[in-house]
Amino acid sequence: MNIFYEESGTFKVGTILTDNNTSLQIEAVHGKRSKIKSSSVLLRFTAPPISEFMDHVQKVVDELDPNFLWEFCSQDTEFTSDSLATEYFGHTPTPVESAATLLLLQNAPKYFYKKGLGRYKAAPPEALKAALASEEKKRLQAERQARYIEQLNHFALPEEFKPHLSNLLYKPDKNSVEWKAVDYVCSEKKLTVAKLMEKCGAIPSSHDYHFNQFVWENFPQGIGFKGIDLQSMTYDFRDLPIADVEAFSIDDASTTEIDDAFSITPLPLGSFRIGIHIAAPALGIDPESVLDKIAATRLSTVYLPGNKITMLPDTAIEHFTLVENQLRPALSLYLEVSDDFIVTKSESKIESIRIGANLRHNQLEQHFNETTLNKESFEYPFGRELSLLWKFACKMENLRGKANDSNNDKLDYSFEIANGHVTISERRRGSPIDKVVSELMIYVNTEWGRQLTAAGITGIFRSQANGKVKMSTSPAPHQGLGVSQYTWSSSPMRRYVDLINQRQIVALLRGESPPYSKENNKLLIAVRDFEAAYGIYTTFQREMERYWCLRWLLQEKIHISEGQIIKENLVKLDRIPLIIRVPSLPEIAPGNYVQLKLSEIDLLECSLHAEYLHKQDR
Repeated sequence: MNIFYEESGTFKVGTILTDNNTSLQIEAVHGKRSKIKSSSVLLRFTAPPISEFMDHVQKVVDELDPNFLWEFCSQDTEFTSDSLATEYFGHTPTPVESAATLLLLQNAPKYFYKKGLGRYKAAPPEALKAALASEEKKRLQAERQARYIEQLNHFALPEEFKPHLSNLLYKPDKNSVEWKAVDYVCSEKKLTVAKLMEKCGAIPSSHDYHFNQFVWENFPQGIGFKGIDLQSMTYDFRDLPIADVEAFSIDDASTTEIDDAFSITPLPLGSFRIGIHIAAPALGIDPESVLDKIAATRLSTVYLPGNKITMLPDTAIEHFTLVENQLRPALSLYLEVSDDFIVTKSESKIESIRIGANLRHNQLEQHFNETTLNKESFEYPFGRELSLLWKFACKMENLRGKANDSNNDKLDYSFEIANGHVTISERRRGSPIDKVVSELMIYVNTEWGRQLTAAGITGIFRSQANGKVKMSTSPAPHQGLGVSQYTWSSSPMRRYVDLINQRQIVALLRGESPPYSKENNKLLIAVRDFEAAYGIYTTFQREMERYWCLRWLLQEKIHISEGQIIKENLVKLDRIPLIIRVPSLPEIAPGNYVQLKLSEIDLLECSLHAEYLHKQDR
C-alpha cells in the first residue's frame, strides 16, 4: 500500500512498511526510510506505481484552472479537497485526481486559504482581485527589470532612468526595479554604480557628478533662491554718518562678498589712525526675517575651486558688499597708533564708508611684497598705507608671540578654473598681503570679543586649548592665536555666526538690549548647526581641491612627480596640494623627497595609483 501525505507543507509519496495505527514506517521512492504520523496521510493508493504517481498528478494539475475552481467552489464556507474534487470531476475522484486537486489548492494561496489538513476556503473576491493585481505588477516589474538589465549590459541607458538619475547615483531606493537592475549589472561586470552610469553616458561631467552629489545631500531644495521676493527688500542707510576716510579692500579676484576694508589717516607727531571697516548686513537683516532664515539654514558660504554657493542671495550681497566707489554701511574699529606702532586708543562706530578701491591679490602681489617693502617702493595704489599696515601687522604678530610661528613657512594654494582649464598657484603663508589682512582681522575679532565680554553681552567665541579648537558662548583663550578671547565677527556675509555676533556688537554700540541673551538657546543651536555644516563644507572643499589636482595632473600629462614624505606611506606631491598614499614606499624618514610614477587617475573615484621609483636628494 502506498500513501500520499503532507510533511512540512510539502506533499510526498511513500510505501508503507509498518502500520502502527498512530504512526507509519514508510519507504520513499529513492529508498529512504522514515517515520511519519498517521494524521499526515491524505490518501492511500495502490495504483499507479509510486514511481509514476507524481507525474500523473502533475499532468492533471496542468489541466486544472485555479480561477475556474475558485468560481466553482463554495465562496462562503470551508470545504474539503475531496468534496471539491467530487463536484469538479463528477464522480468519486481517483487517487490521482484527489492528489491533483490537493496540489492545486496548495499551490494557489491567492485563490484558496488553507484552514487545516485537506481543508480550504475560497479567498474573498476583493482579496483575490488585489492579489492578482499584485502578481501582475510583479510580472511586469520582472519584465522591466530584465529589459533594463539587457540594455545596461550593452551600456545603454534605459529611457525610464533619466528622471531618476540623481536618486540612482546618490540615494537609491533599493527596492526599486531600476536599482535592482543596476545592482545586478554592477555585480556581474564588477563596476561601481558611477562607473556603470558613466559607461552608459549618464555622467557627462565628473565635476558635475561630485558637485551635484554635494548639492543633493546638503541642499535638497536646490542652491537657488526661488520663491523669495528679493526685489522688495530695500535697505535705507541714509541716516548713518559718512566716514571721512578713503578705504580700500584686499581680496581674491573672484571675491564678491567683500566683508572688510582698511583706511589710514595721518595724525599729528607721526602717529596715525587705522580704520578696520567690516560690512554690516546686521543693520538690514533682522532676526527671524526671510533673509535671516536663509542664512540660518545655509550657515556659511560654500567654497570650491572655480565656484561657490553663497550664504545670502546676490541681490542682498550687492546691498552690503564693500564694492569700490559705492557708499556702504559698516562697523568700523578705529585704532590710534603711535609712531612705534603701539595702539594708544580705540573706538568703534556704526557708519557709512566709501571704498576707494577693491585691490585684488593677483594684481597687488607683484607690487606689495617683501622685495618692494625692503626697497621702500610705494609707487602703486595705497602703497604707503600698505607699508604702514605691514609694519603694524608685524608689531601685532610680535605682541601675540607668533613672529616665529612655523605656520608662516607653509604654502597656500589658489585654484583658477577657466573653461575647464585649471591653474594652481603656490603662495607662501605669511606673505605681506596675508599678514596684513590676517593680523587686522585677528585684532578686530579679538577687540570686539573683549568689548562684548566686558559689557557682559554673550556672543559666539572660538577658543583653543591643547591644540583643540571649539566654539562656545563663553570667552576663553585661543592659544593658537595668543589672545585672551576671540570671536568671529569679520565675515558677516559669509558666516552666520559672524552675523549673529555683529548683531550683538551693534546693540552694544547703540546701547540697546542685545537680540540674544545668555538664557536664549538660539546661540547654542547656531553653534551646533554651524559646526556641523562648516565641517561638511570644509570637507567638500578639500575633496574638490583633490579633484582639481587630479585634473591638473591629467591636463599637464604628468606621469612622474616628486613628493615629500609626510609620514609612513603618505606623500605630498610637489606644486599641488595633493597628499596620496604610496603602498610601495620603503621605510624612509618623514621630510625626505622621493620620485613617484603616477597612473590610473580616476576622476569619479578621485583616486590614482602611485609607485615608488627612488629617493631624491635635495
